[in-house]
Amino acid sequence: MTTDTGITENTDPTTTGDVVPPSSQTADIASGDIYLATGGQRIRIRYRRGIGIPLVLCNGIGASLEVLDPLVENLDPNRPVVRFDVPGTGESPTSPLPYGFPYLAWVLGRVLDRLHIGVVDILGLSWGGALAQQFAFQNPRRCRRLILVGTGTGAIMVPGSPKVLSKMLTPKRFSDPAYSAKIAGELYGGVVRNSGQDVAELFIRQLHAGSFKGYVHQLMAGAVWTSLFALPTIRQRTLIIAGTDDPIIPMVNARILKTGLPRPTLHVHDGGHIDLVMNADTFGPVIDDFLGPAKPAKRNWRRTADVNLTPGG
Repeated sequence: MTTDTGITENTDPTTTGDVVPPSSQTADIASGDIYLATGGQRIRIRYRRGIGIPLVLCNGIGASLEVLDPLVENLDPNRPVVRFDVPGTGESPTSPLPYGFPYLAWVLGRVLDRLHIGVVDILGLSWGGALAQQFAFQNPRRCRRLILVGTGTGAIMVPGSPKVLSKMLTPKRFSDPAYSAKIAGELYGGVVRNSGQDVAELFIRQLHAGSFKGYVHQLMAGAVWTSLFALPTIRQRTLIIAGTDDPIIPMVNARILKTGLPRPTLHVHDGGHIDLVMNADTFGPVIDDFLGPAKPAKRNWRRTADVNLTPGG
């Protein structure tokens, strides 16, 4: 079937959601990128096909999907992986209006619908951890397992030092490699304290840094959201990965998540905020072990069973 965006989709109900990119401007054949218009947004997606339940990756603030390349390269090659640029980041156009996490989680659900993907596992890094929590909350049967990396409960949490957080008020670190290398150790901690240039090279993978307006929208979404009081309702098995040398999200936030979530597993490491991608060969196996082997799903997902907290879903 050809959609209104010109993307050819596989409508066979026995599949998990393969999308065949056409030879047109709607998809980049070399990178496997797909552009979907849904929920009032146009979203860039990169879908690595595989076997069984896909893993959806939600990135940190201001970062495009390319930043997650090292992690994807170190996951089970048979595991399907879905990455995307949130509005105003990477190659996704900026949203005309600010948005909140409930709306963005709904948009993500619509994207998965368009890809004919049902049940998923979801991983959120930093800012993306808030989106992952919201998605798990809104989709209790669609989301099988949840992985939270270097994240907390949003507006009500224990913040890092103001000196560190002030460096995150603009997306300059994504567009200026020299600046990124200069501040990397102080901002992210862990393995990059003595290798800031590695972070700069990672950020150079981005096609571009997105728009300043899009970055502000992300900041605003995080400023008015908290999961603190909803944690007991997130019933999925959850892996919490936290570093003892994370200047942005202090370790106490992982302890709060562990206390509030019904089915948590806490994995503590001695690294920093973005060791997940800077030391991906270590964390890829940890994630694969938590999710289990990639294998065909045993049951179908029914959309009507999930919670709808936003209009139009």
